[in-house]
Amino acid sequence: MRLPRTSLAVLWLLAPAAAAAESVGMLVQNSPLAGSQYYAASKVWDEIRAGDRLTLVREADNRHDRHAIRVEWRGHKLGYVPRAENRAAARALDAGERLEARVTRLRDDPDPWRRIEFSVHLIL
Repeated sequence: MRLPRTSLAVLWLLAPAAAAAESVGMLVQNSPLAGSQYYAASKVWDEIRAGDRLTLVREADNRHDRHAIRVEWRGHKLGYVPRAENRAAARALDAGERLEARVTRLRDDPDPWRRIEFSVHLIL
């Protein structure tokens, strides 16, 4: 099932009871994607959907931000968790916590900070 591009979606909460029983998540943050204009977001724009799972990759050695977290979709680098909002998630990843990220909203907007929003959940 494909959700409309503008729908807010957290699919694991909408999953069948058996799948939902396997994992429960607590919202850590909802953020715009930083830097999407520099990476693959425009290349995959027609394929990505609200509800799609994102991969969070910790970049502790990033020379611009020691709390950097890269955001990927199906192996494509889309951008980063915004610098002003990445410390809690970076600490959680460094501590080995399971975080799950999903696309929550897509907008065809000229402002790259408004194009892709995503949520990060701590898996309990």
